[in-house]
Amino acid sequence: MTDTGLRGAQRPSAPRGRRPQPSERSTPPAQTLASTPSATETDKAAFAERGQPSCCEEPDTLARLVEVLAEHADAADQAAAFPEESVDALRRAGYLGFLVPTEHGGMGRDLAGLVETAQALAGGCLSTAMIWVMHCQQVDVLVRHAGAHLLDRLLPRIARGELYLASVTTGPVTGGHLLTAAEPLRHVTGDVSEADGDLWLERTAPVVTGGGQAEGFLVTMRAAQDAGRHSVSLVYADRSALTVESTGRWNTLGMRGTDSGPLRLRGTVPADQVIGTPGGFRRVATDSMIPLAHLGWSACWLGAARGALRGLLGWLRESSAHDTSSPLVRERIARVRLELELVSAYLERMRERVDEVRAAGDSLDSPALQIQLNTLKLAASELSFSAVDRMVQLAGLWAGYSAESPLRLERALRDLRSAALNYANDRLLTANGSLALLDRKVGLL
Repeated sequence: MTDTGLRGAQRPSAPRGRRPQPSERSTPPAQTLASTPSATETDKAAFAERGQPSCCEEPDTLARLVEVLAEHADAADQAAAFPEESVDALRRAGYLGFLVPTEHGGMGRDLAGLVETAQALAGGCLSTAMIWVMHCQQVDVLVRHAGAHLLDRLLPRIARGELYLASVTTGPVTGGHLLTAAEPLRHVTGDVSEADGDLWLERTAPVVTGGGQAEGFLVTMRAAQDAGRHSVSLVYADRSALTVESTGRWNTLGMRGTDSGPLRLRGTVPADQVIGTPGGFRRVATDSMIPLAHLGWSACWLGAARGALRGLLGWLRESSAHDTSSPLVRERIARVRLELELVSAYLERMRERVDEVRAAGDSLDSPALQIQLNTLKLAASELSFSAVDRMVQLAGLWAGYSAESPLRLERALRDLRSAALNYANDRLLTANGSLALLDRKVGLL
């Protein structure tokens, strides 16, 4: 095989970030954030009195979390295993309660903070960042659409780091079509259309991100046995109320640490755990689940590519074998930067637009807004991957393409290849074509 990178490329020194060999692979102990020197005993006591994680308000917490995620990213990738150490660090730092209102013990952060934090975390480990973003997506759904009694039961647990949430929206029949469901809720006691009694839930899903470790699930179900597939209810199910069976492995090219294997869920849940109105999931999806997915995913993809560029530029500056005044080098760097700038600008404007619509109490279900949200996902998934692909070309066969390189471009390339498949771009382009026919004013962002 011929190295297609720039001639004279110097291999970055491997020992500092060398990938462990099979005989050396062991999981290092989790880093305890609360035990770091910057968290004083006085701080710990003060946070303990308020029931808060001891370091959730320290200004350097996010930077130290990124370090923890980066430390464990290779092990999760190699083993295709859930990054327990990294998620535990997020729990201890209070980050599972990032979007939980302060009155329920959470951090009370907003979408701007979510987008910024997701980018930073993805620079350490894209799999962990995606797990966290999708958990936050479920929290936003609860905060905006769950009933008061359910919120009182769940939000304090989430804020304390006790409840990691996964979503169950794929199906063997419906695939990834979010707004359809095949398996029905069945009433055990009471009326399935009322907020009392119990419901029987039986659900099979081919892809559930972090489902093997989740303490709770938000599950899409057909609203009733006699309901159509587009009459979908969203229901919360606690893991303790379910039988959770793994039905296969998650052994993929990239995003291996998300542990998104297939599951079968069975159990009984109270009817008041239906989120929103029975059969009314479309409103929940358009108001919360879809915009949070596209904003959060795009932030993660951008953050991973941005982190990769940061590492590459540092290496180029230190490498005596590279002439960074070369027009070819500069042109390649400029094209990478161009793609990331475009994603960043569209992401920030789309986040502002979602905040504006929410603040006005309006709906995000207009054709123009749906096109724009879909376009964000399309652009971020394609341009972030393209940017890393360009970086691999610039770095060359060993420094860019090798799994032994400390630049980790190889892992970023594999991870970001999944972006166009994560709610397939073909489906979104088809949807945008249909929506564009309805948007006669051509309302651009």
